[in-house]
Amino acid sequence: MKTKEFIGVALLNLGGPEILDDVEPFLYNLFSDRGIIRLGPSFLQKPIARFIAWRRAPKSKIGYEHIGGGSPINKLTALQAQLLEKELPREPSYLVRPCMRYWQPFADEVVEDFVAAGVSKIIALPLYPHYSKATTGSSFLDLREAANRRNCGLEILEVNSYPDQPDYLDALAGRVKEGLGLFADENVELIYSAHSLPKKFIDEGDPYVEHINRTIKALEKLTGKSGRIGYQSRSGPVEWLEPSTPEVLERCAGEGCKNVLLVPISFVSDHVETLYEIEVTYRQLARDFGMRLECTKGLNDDPLFISALKNIVVSV
Repeated sequence: MKTKEFIGVALLNLGGPEILDDVEPFLYNLFSDRGIIRLGPSFLQKPIARFIAWRRAPKSKIGYEHIGGGSPINKLTALQAQLLEKELPREPSYLVRPCMRYWQPFADEVVEDFVAAGVSKIIALPLYPHYSKATTGSSFLDLREAANRRNCGLEILEVNSYPDQPDYLDALAGRVKEGLGLFADENVELIYSAHSLPKKFIDEGDPYVEHINRTIKALEKLTGKSGRIGYQSRSGPVEWLEPSTPEVLERCAGEGCKNVLLVPISFVSDHVETLYEIEVTYRQLARDFGMRLECTKGLNDDPLFISALKNIVVSV
C-alpha cells in the first residue's frame, strides 16, 4: 500500500503586532535582523535594536491606533493559508501554514508542526511577489535555519518570486479597474506605490526594482492605463529608492492633477502601510495638495490571488 505523501506549504510574510503592547517587541525583532540592517558590530546588534525599538514604538503605535490597535496581517495570512489549502489537490496532501519572519507563528513553530504532521518536504512560498533579500531572502534563511535546528532532514523548495504570474496579474488588474471606476469619467493619475529599500541593495544586485517594473509593465497591458512609481515606508539615515510616494504626489499636484488612484503594488495583504500610511497620511497629503486620492483594495482573500498561489504550488 502506497504511503500518503504530505507536503507542507509555508506562507512567508513579515507578520505584525496584533495589539499595541506588541509594537515594541515586533520592532525589536525587525531591527535585530542583521541580514537586512547592520547596527554596529555584531555583538551590539541586539542592544541597539532594543534601543531603536523603544524609541520608535510610541510613533509607530499611532499608526496602529488608527487601524484598530494592531495589524490585520496575521489574520489575513492565516485566512490565505486556509483558503489555499482548500484549493490544493488532495493527492498529495498539502498542509498550508502561515510562517512569519518577525512575529508569531515563527519558523521554529511552523517546522515543528510540519514534522509532527509527517510532512516530507516544505514549499516556501513568500507573500512577496517581488524578490528582495530584505524580505524573501531573509524569510528563506530563517526557515532553513529553523529546519537545521530541528535536524529533521526536510527538503525545502523555495519559490523565488512571481512578478508576472497570470492569475496574480489578473487579480491586480481587477483591483485597478475597480478603483478607476470610483472616479466615473474623470481624469485619473495612476501611481504605483512599492515598499522602499535602501538603494545599496539594488546596487548590489537585488532584483526587487526589476521585478516591480515587470509587474507594472504586464499590468498596464491588461488595464490599458499607464502610471508612475513611488516608494513608501522609508526609515533611517540611508539612501533610499527614489522617488518617494509623497514626492510623486507633489509632482502630480504641480502638474494640475485632481484625482489619484494609488496602487500598493508590492503588498498582497493589508497592513499598516496600506491602511494607515496610504489611506490616512497619503490621503490627507493629497487633500492638502487639492487632490482626491483613492487606493485600490488589497488582494487579501481575492479568489484570483488564491488561485495564483495554488498554481504556483502545484507547479513546484
